[in-house]
Amino acid sequence: MKIVNLHACLCLLLLTLSSSIYAQLPPVFKGRDTTGISRDPRTRIYLSPTRILWKSDSSGSYVKDAHQLLKPGNGQAELVNKDLVTLKNDGVHQPGILLDFGKEIHGGIQLVTGLMANQKPLKVRIRFGESATEAMSDIDTLSGATNDHAIRDMIVELPWLGGMEFGNTGFRFVRIDLVDPGRELLLKEARAIFVYRDIPYKGSFYSSDERLNEIWATGAYTVHLNMQQYLWDGVKRDRLVWVGDMHPEVMTINSVFGYNEVVPQSLDLIRNVNPLPSWMNGISSYSMWWIRIQRDWFKYQGRRDYLEAQRSYLVALLAHLISKIDGNQEALDGNRFLDWPSSENKAAIHAGLQAMMIMTLQDGAELCRVLGEEKTAVHCDQAISRLKKHVPEIGESKQAAALMAMADLIPAKKANEYLKIGGTKNFSTFYGYYMLQAKAKAGDYQGAIDNIKQYWGGMLDLGATTFWEDFDLDWTKNAGRIDELVPAGKIDVHACYGAYCYKNLRHSLAHGWASGPTAWLTEHVLGIQVLEPGSKVIQVRPNLGDLTFAEGTFPTPLGLVTVKHTRSANGKIKTEIDAPEGIRIVR
Repeated sequence: MKIVNLHACLCLLLLTLSSSIYAQLPPVFKGRDTTGISRDPRTRIYLSPTRILWKSDSSGSYVKDAHQLLKPGNGQAELVNKDLVTLKNDGVHQPGILLDFGKEIHGGIQLVTGLMANQKPLKVRIRFGESATEAMSDIDTLSGATNDHAIRDMIVELPWLGGMEFGNTGFRFVRIDLVDPGRELLLKEARAIFVYRDIPYKGSFYSSDERLNEIWATGAYTVHLNMQQYLWDGVKRDRLVWVGDMHPEVMTINSVFGYNEVVPQSLDLIRNVNPLPSWMNGISSYSMWWIRIQRDWFKYQGRRDYLEAQRSYLVALLAHLISKIDGNQEALDGNRFLDWPSSENKAAIHAGLQAMMIMTLQDGAELCRVLGEEKTAVHCDQAISRLKKHVPEIGESKQAAALMAMADLIPAKKANEYLKIGGTKNFSTFYGYYMLQAKAKAGDYQGAIDNIKQYWGGMLDLGATTFWEDFDLDWTKNAGRIDELVPAGKIDVHACYGAYCYKNLRHSLAHGWASGPTAWLTEHVLGIQVLEPGSKVIQVRPNLGDLTFAEGTFPTPLGLVTVKHTRSANGKIKTEIDAPEGIRIVR
């Protein structure tokens, strides 16, 4: 009877989905096979530039009235030929302008032309950039600028008296050059096409420290940009589902947006394209991150039906992981990887993977017991007992120290002493989140807050509006900002730094794995810790450090939890909590 009802429900769901698709199609499409029809979960809006950062000519001979592009547009070509920008190429001077749209966005550019004397299409070059330097660069082997994953440097044709749209990438800056010699371009509008999920920011964070507030919001926005058709690592590069990168992103989504279908869709995609015994993304630790995300997603969102759908793969993956233990040590094959800065440190990788195995099997055992897979849960418990008998050296790695503290392989306070060395030296934007978690476990909340302000704040000081794929605080020495044409004598951080897959301008400046402080501030400063699946039991224990107050909201499947912590004159913290019915608060 249950099977029949389930089948009926699925048929009804498919009929509803088909009906909703047809509701947006003209009547002439009625009766069409729905195969291949899908709806884009994103919306599009148009943004006028906020400033003209550069133009090739200030005399008005080759670039005239560029300021007209700052006016609001409507995307419509008009016959009146009024208030247009003129770019003139006399065969010697190639005119160009550099536009700044104020914030990193994802999408493209809309160009609208006027009534030009020559009605033939004319060629322009468009260059997108996450920094001003990138938008001014050429694709070469020196600067690192590329068209990988998304075309950011292109020559296109514009029509006489019309509009065209180009691009599908992450950017803040756009340079436009008229490359046809002997031609004149009349440009009415150059608007950015902003493509994103139109979803509310349910979670919030506000404190007595404006720098922390900006960091929380920047991390949230960085992940929001990467919530495209799937959950990407970066909107310029790689625009792929990297499941390890997803863990900080998912924790940020839990803290800011609550449930969003992009998470299960991305987890399912990566599972389906990597059938066992292959590792997800070819990386053994990334398959472990898949399990860890499943546990956190279930804990925060409580979707039992989704967890049930993972049963067979989860059980098989846990068995596969257990088979990669040699005695008391992990013996994982595939690409052995934690993050890029630690990728050449074999001792650190072993220590980190040993810790990851323990935490992953703990999460797997927890999920198996929810699913009634007790046999697998016991196998996980037994494997954990073996693994805990081997405590590797940390390999002079903050990444390894953080994971080992989280897995209880070394005391958190011992790990924190190592994490303190040099402040944020040898932090990374991905594993910095786990370094913060280890510091919290050691009770060093003030140290973690200071690290957040110094390290992630260092990117803001250079003009960042989203957090980067990697960062080193040393980069700030004598550095120009990414939102300016770097002055002589200053170092161009985007063009000069980076390593591994992110050398120079190939470096992504909007990378979701760098959002860790957003989730961390909600979890540890607001003190909101989920204790039972579906966020039905939440512990609230604030850790304000030197803050005088901190307040915010936290999304749950049952509604918003609101908290406010205020330090009184005697140093005690007064806490006010408002929670929906059905949620139990533990203080």
